[in-house]
Amino acid sequence: MTNDDGRVHVETDQARAASTPGVGRYVLGASLVLIIVIFAALLLF
Repeated sequence: MTNDDGRVHVETDQARAASTPGVGRYVLGASLVLIIVIFAALLLF
């Protein structure tokens, strides 16, 4: 974990120690659809 010069080196999966469920993709997709619906409503009315 520690190098000769005193720096700490940890692998990515050890540093995270958590799973990434990909919730951000759903939030981005939902917000994109919501913006398109709002713009379409503004265009029509």
